[in-house]
Amino acid sequence: MSLYSEYLAEIETRKAELGLHPKPIDSADLLSEIIAQIRDTSNEHREDSLKFFIYNTLPGTTSAAGVKATFLKEIVLGEEKVDEITPEFALELLSHMKGGPSVEVLLDLALSDNEAVAKPAAEVVKTQVYLYEADTERLEASFNAGNAIAKDILESYAKAEFFTKLPDVPEKIDVVTYIAAEGDISTDLLSPGNQAHSRADRELHGQCMITPKAQQEIVELGKKHPNAKVMLIAEKGTMGVGSSRMSGVNNVALWAGEAASPYIPFVNKAPVVAGTNGIAPIFLTTVDVTGGIGLDLKNWVKKTDANGEVVRDANGDPVLEEAYSVATGTVLTIDTKAKKLFNGSEELADISSAFTPQKMEFMKAGGSYAVTFGKQLQTFAAKVLGTDVPEVYARSKEVSVANQGLTAVEKIFNRNAVGVKSETPLHAGSDVRVKVNIVGSQDTTGPMTCQELESMAASTISPLVDGAYQSGCHTASVWDKKAQANIPKLMSFMNNFGVITARDPKGVYHAMTDVIHKVLNDITVDDRAIIIGGDSHTRMSKGVAFGADSGTVAVALATGEAAMPIPESVKVTFKGGMKSHMDFRDVVHATQAQMLKQFGGENVFQGRVIEVQIGTLLADQAFTFTDWTAEMKAKASICISNDETMIASLELAKTRIKIMIDKGMDNDANMLQGLIDLADKRIAEIKSGEEPALAPDDNAKYYAEVVVDLDQIDEPMIADPDVNNDDVSKRYTHDVIRPVSFYDGKTVDLAFVGSCMVHKGDMQIIAQMLRNLEKQNGSVSFNVPLVVAPPTYNIVDELKAEGDWDILTKYAGFEFNDDKPKESARTKYDNIMYLERPGCNLCMGNQEKAEPGDTVIATSTRLFQGRVVADSNEKKGESLLGSTPLVVLSAVLGRFPTMDEYKAAVEGINLTDFAPPAEDMAVAPKFTPDVAIQNV
Repeated sequence: MSLYSEYLAEIETRKAELGLHPKPIDSADLLSEIIAQIRDTSNEHREDSLKFFIYNTLPGTTSAAGVKATFLKEIVLGEEKVDEITPEFALELLSHMKGGPSVEVLLDLALSDNEAVAKPAAEVVKTQVYLYEADTERLEASFNAGNAIAKDILESYAKAEFFTKLPDVPEKIDVVTYIAAEGDISTDLLSPGNQAHSRADRELHGQCMITPKAQQEIVELGKKHPNAKVMLIAEKGTMGVGSSRMSGVNNVALWAGEAASPYIPFVNKAPVVAGTNGIAPIFLTTVDVTGGIGLDLKNWVKKTDANGEVVRDANGDPVLEEAYSVATGTVLTIDTKAKKLFNGSEELADISSAFTPQKMEFMKAGGSYAVTFGKQLQTFAAKVLGTDVPEVYARSKEVSVANQGLTAVEKIFNRNAVGVKSETPLHAGSDVRVKVNIVGSQDTTGPMTCQELESMAASTISPLVDGAYQSGCHTASVWDKKAQANIPKLMSFMNNFGVITARDPKGVYHAMTDVIHKVLNDITVDDRAIIIGGDSHTRMSKGVAFGADSGTVAVALATGEAAMPIPESVKVTFKGGMKSHMDFRDVVHATQAQMLKQFGGENVFQGRVIEVQIGTLLADQAFTFTDWTAEMKAKASICISNDETMIASLELAKTRIKIMIDKGMDNDANMLQGLIDLADKRIAEIKSGEEPALAPDDNAKYYAEVVVDLDQIDEPMIADPDVNNDDVSKRYTHDVIRPVSFYDGKTVDLAFVGSCMVHKGDMQIIAQMLRNLEKQNGSVSFNVPLVVAPPTYNIVDELKAEGDWDILTKYAGFEFNDDKPKESARTKYDNIMYLERPGCNLCMGNQEKAEPGDTVIATSTRLFQGRVVADSNEKKGESLLGSTPLVVLSAVLGRFPTMDEYKAAVEGINLTDFAPPAEDMAVAPKFTPDVAIQNV
């Protein structure tokens, strides 16, 4: 059977079973057969073959794109004649193919001696922005050889005509509202984790957004209001909490956006999303990638009494009242010039934050990384021509405040800034391009990152990137047919691209399904580094890390850069002392609870960087704090450590990287060895006093300062989804933190220790608790299932060497076996301990879940509806989050423990080494400007 026949069979199956269109073509072999049928004018499949060739072939650097570009080149040159594709139409098709082989073909034509094709091809080249070193070197060489067309192209690039000649953003944009949910909208609602396997198939994945009913309602709204865009809204909440989830934005764009190109199937752009409390920062970056609009509506406000005091309910929470309605079906107008939201002539809200000069550029260019590449291309052209770079793009906002020191994040951004004009250090609010040191891609978003890299015609990692890692943790639990189909292709692509991969495409080293954040934390070897990762929990305890969408990850891999404003910071310090029965996880939860209480319910962390003075806690353990800052809705977090602790953390990182090298994971560029060399350099800087460990200046300015009183923490603290709250908007927020005594023996159905929130110390705590319980009772049994997933293989190996793994296996009813990995998800659990393969396991919810309706107590990060546990017909599932000792004891008892039971179970166990620094860790500034500078 031919590939084309197989494709037709797949089309019929896809249509009959899923009601979907033909899957876009990325195979060179299949497209070659299609081209052969186009050449054969009598072929019965010729008409459909033309449609597949023109409208259903993926662009960029896919193998199909190379074949398509070559055939189009032959048509332009007159070597092939296809009545339906004229040379002019062939050039138009090339113009939509976004780089790689298409740019190579266009340059072949533009720089040729054939004047008839050179000039029209050059006009198309002028519209392209995805050029790489091989392309720019050709242009420069041709220019230096006196080629007039090369000069013409470079002059156009220097003027950024690929941007200036695009249509401006419309002054007025009508939208029709659609309330997608009340309360915070998790990205799981837009792109469920359990459907992660289909994210690279955009049309198929689009079927999982919200519900089929909601999808149809959006379609009907669009039909009823053909001149308005459907705006998805989080009523009384924040849109896009939880993760960047490029697939979530893609799904919104698929149902409510606009086609990016008539010749690229199911790739839409420019969605409009909104929330009463705005858009989660990480998700807003993803909206920018698509050239979309994200609005902070503020349509519900705190109610005040006659004295101007905030009115509170019985729980002490502010009472909200509606400032204006955005009920589904309301037609509103966005005025992009006035930067206001209107209902008819009535002004509703100032939305200027959504229409900064930079965001307007993203909208005009069709997405943020077209601007990133465009700026680089303009700079290159001006340099070759020997001219200044004209100010086409909005000047980056550069803010430098007189006599004001730098926060830790401001120091990191200043150190890594690229192309800054200011001669004085920049402060929060400045827009900068920064060098990215470490990049991470995880395995459920990785296929989309590959697509993004292909679409922007990138073929190799930027030499600016110090380290990059592709994980296998999100698909570690079950090696099912979906994983077997997707993961090897992902690993092969990333390995060839120059990324260190969890699985070896050549099969030499053992598959490493370690949790991505743990690996990124290990390979971050500088406390002044910037890290970008394809997951919201990219929040290292060294440097500053930002979770990002697959597009931003792709840009970071391809260019070694990212563009973002320097964020504001919130300072977190501690007072008092830790009680011996408290775990560091309890400190993390108490930080959130005390912050909300100190600021009257306002989350001052949201959208900002938390700078926490950790002091002597090693990076492994400190990560528990930085990791949870995603649930705090912070943009990122930075741990401030003393010199000795930072050196110890870097030495630990070197050890972990050396293990990776010994396993055979380093690549031809010796990336991992390069990281060890960088760690040695940083250690030497700290030891010599040349560059001590990162610390903020003592006259830095913070948005707020939070002091956590450790003396107040006397019970295990639990994050509660509050599933039965009468106010729907207050469910699943991560903001409800309660002491264990609140639960008064409440029963649990399943317990889980795992995810990126735990470290080796947590595994040791389990072992020590089992020994304690064994000593007290003679043996250990579990009244509910306990699922344990160590975060990394390194930890498992160390536990085996030190003897703790023996006690775990003694009481385990299941132990993972890499020689025979599970091929199907577990749906029923027995009352035993399961020792699962390192990886995300239940925390991700894409492969295995608790049984519907279960009450789960877990160490994981997410309590969103349906994530770890779905609802049943009889009962809402709920995922309560707490410390490892609390989870283990609850599994043994089958309920939440009393404080006496808890204290007895942890007696003699060192739960944490955390002790707050005795003094503020800020330092005297090295330099502050004596004049204020603000360039806008």
